[in-house]
Amino acid sequence: MEKYHKGLTAWQLTMMALGSVVGGSFFLGAGIPINAAGRAVVISYILSGILVYFILFALSEMTVADPDPGSFRTFAEKEYGPGLGFIVGWVYWTGITLAISSEAVAASTLLQKWVPDMSIVLIGSIIIIVTTLLNLLGAEKLSSLESNLAAAKLLAIVGFIILGLILVFGLFPNTSSVGLSVLNEEPWLPGGIGGIAGSMLLVMLSYAGFEIIGLAASETSDPHKTVPKAIMYTVLGLVGLYISAVIVILLLIPTNILTEERSPMVLALTRWNLSWVGGIMNIVLIIAIFSTMLASMFSLGRMVRSLAVKGHAPLWLKDKGDIPYKGIIFSGAAMIVALFLSFILPAEVYTFLASSGGYSLLFTYLVIMLTHYSFRKRHGCPPSGKCQLPGYPYSSWIAIISIIIIILSMPLVEGQGYGLIAGVCLTIIYIILYFIKKYLIKNID
Repeated sequence: MEKYHKGLTAWQLTMMALGSVVGGSFFLGAGIPINAAGRAVVISYILSGILVYFILFALSEMTVADPDPGSFRTFAEKEYGPGLGFIVGWVYWTGITLAISSEAVAASTLLQKWVPDMSIVLIGSIIIIVTTLLNLLGAEKLSSLESNLAAAKLLAIVGFIILGLILVFGLFPNTSSVGLSVLNEEPWLPGGIGGIAGSMLLVMLSYAGFEIIGLAASETSDPHKTVPKAIMYTVLGLVGLYISAVIVILLLIPTNILTEERSPMVLALTRWNLSWVGGIMNIVLIIAIFSTMLASMFSLGRMVRSLAVKGHAPLWLKDKGDIPYKGIIFSGAAMIVALFLSFILPAEVYTFLASSGGYSLLFTYLVIMLTHYSFRKRHGCPPSGKCQLPGYPYSSWIAIISIIIIILSMPLVEGQGYGLIAGVCLTIIYIILYFIKKYLIKNID
């Protein structure tokens, strides 16, 4: 295993994880699962939080034993062979690249309100180039910037919770208490059990991005202590903030009027005459998207380097230094190509491609759990560490079955059926490419 730059603390790693996770999928997209499940959406956030806990600590056990820069891709390769390492690495990279390019389009659309003379393609290209250049500065400098951006996002959520509670208790001047009037009008299960099941996919995706902890583990000062701490901070922070914010939304606004077009937090506050929140939340949403793009680029650059080191990518992408310059630049260039495709291809085709991001993440989490199950059967508890995943092997099977159910439920959620088809097609393409690569190498030798 090659050693790279070391120095990230548990706090820096946590802030990078939160920077990767807390994005537009929560600030803008939380309204969809809340609408689908009603008050029962809190159950979805709790169950998804438990699932994230299982996945992260499974990843942590393997990382403590071997803080390899390739993280879950390398672990899968060691347990199941180079084929799975190749497939999961490229499926993850492709899906996230396409998803982040669509995030650049979303951020560009918001920014265009301030610079109407600039095209969305130009704004999006500038955002991607800036994201790429900042990643070239290295992990420590990037983590400082990401910490500030993540702090802004988290403070926005905390600010919303405080404002919401002030409204609920009627502490604003000249306003009456909201109390539990909204909550009392709401049915407990407007969509039945199906509403909870349908919301699980979108709630799970709002937690997505935490796998950056594994990819950044080799750049920490002491992975054995830093990674478990960062994971605990991340899980507690995410679950606590998400559930608190959702409860406040439920107290302020009927769930049946929430849409995917406007932030549920903005709708909840403007309903009670706090219209000035909309402008602030737009700024926060841009920060959230930019922060997610920065953290995702960090992960993608290191994934490309891991693939190149193992011969699963062209040799000219191989990096040996602290910073995977070639992997970062390659990923940035791919994002710009994907951005241009969003305006060249028919809208339906691009949406089909970009929707594979959700499947790519869920597929990655499934591979992490299957790899960990095999790892623990062969090695027991990690050397120089301790078992962190409680209830093994039952917790492993609960997580594996849950992820499979969530993947299979994708067609039940509007717009996500295409994501499943696109993701499966992507997986099949990389399976074929792997065997072509294997055949060519065998015949050249």
